[in-house]
Amino acid sequence: MKWTQALLDYKNYLKIERGLSENSISNYALDVQKLSDYLTEHKIEVSPIAIDQEAVQQFIYEIAKNVNPRSQARIISGLKGFFNYLVFEDYREDNPMDLIETPKIGRKLPDTLSVDEINELIKAIDLSKSEGERNRAILETLYGCGLRVSELINLKLSDLYFDEDFIKVTGKGNKQRFVPISDVNQKYIFIYKNEVRVHQNIQKEHEDYLFLNRRGKQLTRAMIFTIVKQLAEKIGLHKTISPHTFRHSFATHLLENGADLRAIQQMLGHESITTTEIYMHVNRSQLAKVLKEFHPRK
Repeated sequence: MKWTQALLDYKNYLKIERGLSENSISNYALDVQKLSDYLTEHKIEVSPIAIDQEAVQQFIYEIAKNVNPRSQARIISGLKGFFNYLVFEDYREDNPMDLIETPKIGRKLPDTLSVDEINELIKAIDLSKSEGERNRAILETLYGCGLRVSELINLKLSDLYFDEDFIKVTGKGNKQRFVPISDVNQKYIFIYKNEVRVHQNIQKEHEDYLFLNRRGKQLTRAMIFTIVKQLAEKIGLHKTISPHTFRHSFATHLLENGADLRAIQQMLGHESITTTEIYMHVNRSQLAKVLKEFHPRK
């Protein structure tokens, strides 16, 4: 089996069996491609089935010179997944990554925005422009529902259940969940949908997508990043933010106001509660306040 064929089969497995998004598949494939390119560059002729721990270890040593521990850990994790797939499909009997240690990295706490900063960003939107109402609805939805950027751009008209105050969100691995949506958030989506979107010349294959570009097509991830970046620059915000920052802020502000961690987990679509627990670390001061308020020995 050649690397090109193994990688193609792996990508099909991730898409069909695992149900991963195109973005996730590309990231996993890139890790394997880096190993394949390394072998080619160093004239090491070995197949995915025959490669041993020593050859993989040499590759890890090489990339460690050029990437930070976090990136190194991600590549190692990606390769473990690839070789686990080969074992699962009976191409190999062992995983050459099993004894390779992942570098220890500190837990990176997510950046967040204050409520005032979020309000400033939204107020900075120029509503006189055709895309203004759309951009306001986008930011309100990112923050109001805690969506990932991929979930936002794939949100459809048929996913809006405003009579029940919910939207249906398709997350990682095509897993669907229902997320509550506030009256305020619904109002701004309604304005965009009925006063702006309705007048667009919409491409047939994009008719059900909620947020569209000027050409009547589904928005891209890059466009959402650009919108957020330009607004941050406009108000002189010195934090480095992205669409994901609104998701982190959503969870942090809910926790600060007393929301249950399990409820936050369900709204964010985290498979494990341990992923959601990172917000407990962000909010140490609030925990101290809870202790003083509710402990019998206060």
